[in-house]
Amino acid sequence: MPHLSIEYSANLDSQVDMKAFCSLVAGTILKNGPFEIGAVRVRAFRADAWAVADELLENGFLDMSFRIGQGRTAEEKERVGAAIFAAASDFLAPLFTTPHFALSLEIREIDAALSWKKNAIHPRLRGK
Repeated sequence: MPHLSIEYSANLDSQVDMKAFCSLVAGTILKNGPFEIGAVRVRAFRADAWAVADELLENGFLDMSFRIGQGRTAEEKERVGAAIFAAASDFLAPLFTTPHFALSLEIREIDAALSWKKNAIHPRLRGK
């Protein structure tokens, strides 16, 4: 269960191709983590209202929350987190040329006893 949710300020719409960003992050997750392709989810949510720092209208943010199931080593979590953050930082590099952008990533482990899932994609992909 590697699910990455992206929340971003609406003022990034004209500056970031969010579909391309989601695809980049999904590929990075698959290349750097012990995750099955059928479990990867990356989705982006635009925040139409936000207040960042001194509340200048130019201020923007992109926050990534990466939820994974238990069982990965600290090294595996560090590797995939660093890879995601590096890929995101490179993709979003133009935004760092101004003093109005904040990027963040947090990894959260899901307690398996408190997580229910049903997935029809796994059987299709595993059958290949």
